[in-house]
Amino acid sequence: MNYKSILLISLISVCFLASAQMRIKEIYHYILPEFTKGTVLMKDGTRNPALLNYNAATEEMIFDQNGQKLAFAEITLNNLDTVFVQDRKFVLLDNKKFAEVINQEGYKLLVQYKCRIIPPGKPAPFGGTSQTSSATTYSSWIGDGQIYQLELPDDFKVNSSVVYWFDNGEGLKSFSSMGQLKKIYNKQKPLYNKYTKENKVDFKDIESIVGLIHYMETSGQ
Repeated sequence: MNYKSILLISLISVCFLASAQMRIKEIYHYILPEFTKGTVLMKDGTRNPALLNYNAATEEMIFDQNGQKLAFAEITLNNLDTVFVQDRKFVLLDNKKFAEVINQEGYKLLVQYKCRIIPPGKPAPFGGTSQTSSATTYSSWIGDGQIYQLELPDDFKVNSSVVYWFDNGEGLKSFSSMGQLKKIYNKQKPLYNKYTKENKVDFKDIESIVGLIHYMETSGQ
């Protein structure tokens, strides 16, 4: 393989990687990479097909109606039972925010997805940037409904987070840190410490939290 061929392959690889990174950045405020066929189950048993995605920035289930991105109206939320997207299931919390059902057998575990969109800062004196100075631009961007689109401007940042909801027979409670989860299992501290010492548990890694809770709920019973 000659030098020109190697250079061409390298350039293609760089472009592909940059494109992939751009696509990843575009969808940070949605939990799915694209709007996907799903079903909205109402309390009266009615099933409505729709193209759906969950917007973690607005904490709303969004549907695509002929290219227009819309959130469920209040009357729909009041009569909604469950939303199915792919093999995932979402239900409403008491505050009418959606959470994904992770487990319902023996104990209930839900995950609520959130994110905060940070607009670019504007130039400030002495070479710095001011985040507050961009608030007007950001408000206009939200007001125009652009927050419902899949793509975000390149200079916007997204801080994602999750809140877990858990009920093992003592009532539904939320936790948003490892410390709060540890308190839930305060009476089983040795078992909790044993698992977290032997296994890497990352709060934002849903699978690792699921593994920890499953272990705590099924061990020593």
